[in-house]
Amino acid sequence: MIGLIIPMEGGGGSEDSHWPPGVHSFDPKPLFPDAGMDWLNTYLLQAVVGAIIVIVVWLWLAKDQKVVPGFKQWCGEQLYNMVRNGIGRDALGYEYKRFTPYLLALFSFILVNNLFGQFFLTMFPTFSRVGYAYGLALLTWLLYNGVGIAKHGLGGYLKLMTVPKGVPWPLLILIIPLEILSNFIVRPVTLALRLFANLFAGHLVIIVFVVGGTLLLEQSSFLYAIAGGASLLMAFPIFALELFVGVLQAYIFTVLTAQYVASSLAEDH
Repeated sequence: MIGLIIPMEGGGGSEDSHWPPGVHSFDPKPLFPDAGMDWLNTYLLQAVVGAIIVIVVWLWLAKDQKVVPGFKQWCGEQLYNMVRNGIGRDALGYEYKRFTPYLLALFSFILVNNLFGQFFLTMFPTFSRVGYAYGLALLTWLLYNGVGIAKHGLGGYLKLMTVPKGVPWPLLILIIPLEILSNFIVRPVTLALRLFANLFAGHLVIIVFVVGGTLLLEQSSFLYAIAGGASLLMAFPIFALELFVGVLQAYIFTVLTAQYVASSLAEDH
């Protein structure tokens, strides 16, 4: 049972390198341990596979479109419409069309990598490694700053993001540093940490319930066996909760990305 819950964890090495579970349970395994390329590891492979899955699935969903959609086309249209209308159009207004492809790709990529946490061959959500979450947050940071500078010019954009309209000038001494901190530093950091923390916590809780339940079942005491069985049973609703959180966090990350882009394109705050 323990082997099922941590098949991609443990940092490599001996078979018992992942025991007992701890912080090292979140360390990746190098694909080529003797090559000196530790960055080429199982989690990078998982992220690449996730990107390939997103591309292949959307090409498949977009193939053979008909006026009267079948079930496959209907599923693709519902997901596309949710991102285009429920996120892009609601947040960005008339400019939503040019950002919809990125928002759809972003939502799909995060969702697939979060679902890896429930897939029996991986059992690990990619974004419970904070570096991957920071990477996506950096892309969002580059996007909303880039479109803002492109529309308003560098000076106009900096003024837009740091000088709120209608603020008395004496208060600007206090407001401008806070706006710089909020818009250029806090936004991407909190965007990444929100995604990472939820996925990390969910996976950690599952490990606690499964490993703890397994250890209790191995004890000779009848009461320990009952507690161990209850712990393993509790792991299933925790799995369901982590599945829900994975979908929710993909949605939230995409919504916030759209809102940040909208704030960069706005004429004033």
